[in-house]
Amino acid sequence: MTTRVALVGGTGKLGQIIHAVIDDLEGFEVSRVLTSSSDLSEIDGADLVVDASTPQISIDVVRAAVERGMNVLVATSGWSAERIALVRPLVEAAGTGAVFIPNFSLGSVLGTALAAAAAPFFGSAEIVEAHHESKIDSPSGTAVRTAELIAAARAEQGPVSAPHADQRARGQQVGSVPIHSLRRPGVVAKQEVILSGPGESLTFTHDTVEPAKAYAPGIRLALPFALHAEGVVVGLENMIDIGIRS
Repeated sequence: MTTRVALVGGTGKLGQIIHAVIDDLEGFEVSRVLTSSSDLSEIDGADLVVDASTPQISIDVVRAAVERGMNVLVATSGWSAERIALVRPLVEAAGTGAVFIPNFSLGSVLGTALAAAAAPFFGSAEIVEAHHESKIDSPSGTAVRTAELIAAARAEQGPVSAPHADQRARGQQVGSVPIHSLRRPGVVAKQEVILSGPGESLTFTHDTVEPAKAYAPGIRLALPFALHAEGVVVGLENMIDIGIRS
């Protein structure tokens, strides 16, 4: 049986990549393509909703899917732990599944996991992320997720040291970790996690060079997982065993 996918935001950059992956994936087909201005009732009749819309309407997409008893795969950026907490009770009450993927790149997932594993050994952590100038949200969902995992990994040690955090130039703090966002032409996506301790520092850098090639393996993993998921799941790391524990 073929899984019918309602793809919201299917005309955007990421939406087009997801569409191409689905076209080549056995057992899945895009039955509906919605733009960010479409009536969400158009998802009716699909087996799975994939959201690649905008941060402003993404929460409406999730709610619309959950209200209809449909599972949803969220590829839209801008979902922090606090925002996910708003829809978690709805997902659990409906008995559906909502899968949030901050980044489909396997390299990005590995970089974040390595940084979180190393974070308890360093008192300072900062994130610098850069994206193309048309990205409308900051900090990126990947950076937010990385900061949240670093904070969780340091539960016993406590918050990282972030002096002068009251100054705007020190970045936005997520889980005590300062995040600095760059939006400029000539870059696709790049993240640096800089961990510092007495007399040394350790930097984890991930570059996305060709999005279609970088994201396709993760999208192929996420689609069947999201179709059968139960409850709220965050992160591609739940679909692969990368052998790293923080």
